[in-house]
Amino acid sequence: MKTAAGVSCRSLTAEDWPDVKAIYEEGIASGDATFERTAPPWPDWDAGHLSSCRLVAIGSDGRVVGWAALSRVSGRCVYAGVAEVSVYVASGARGRGVGTHLLATLVERSEAHGLWTLQAGVFPENVASVTLHERCGFRVVGRRERLGQMDGRWRDVLLLERRSARV
Repeated sequence: MKTAAGVSCRSLTAEDWPDVKAIYEEGIASGDATFERTAPPWPDWDAGHLSSCRLVAIGSDGRVVGWAALSRVSGRCVYAGVAEVSVYVASGARGRGVGTHLLATLVERSEAHGLWTLQAGVFPENVASVTLHERCGFRVVGRRERLGQMDGRWRDVLLLERRSARV
């Protein structure tokens, strides 16, 4: 377990789901984190994320203050080393390095599991998320204009990616 910024990271388990779900719901409520409208039930979330690359950040008080996980981008074997990043930090823990610690740890874990490309889709308005990803070696590779509608408004999504120098 690594420690930094007053938090430690460990693997996310089913027992963490209530806290993870609450943090995810904060992101959903912000309107700038995801197109999703509701958090899925645990079995659906669990099935959609790589079991080897999911983390929670634990604050000094022992509470979950953030989470990060990877999802496959495709079932085709040629994309076996490519995954999509999700990273969320509880509102009360933002601005303290929790996201950077989570994402940096997730990058290390992804490389240890043979992943060579990580990608993220981020709303351009979510400047904090764009900055976080860039701090961890991601670069904007494109802007997907009018990718989807949210509350009757078309939203663009920035595509960011990080290529491993080790894998």
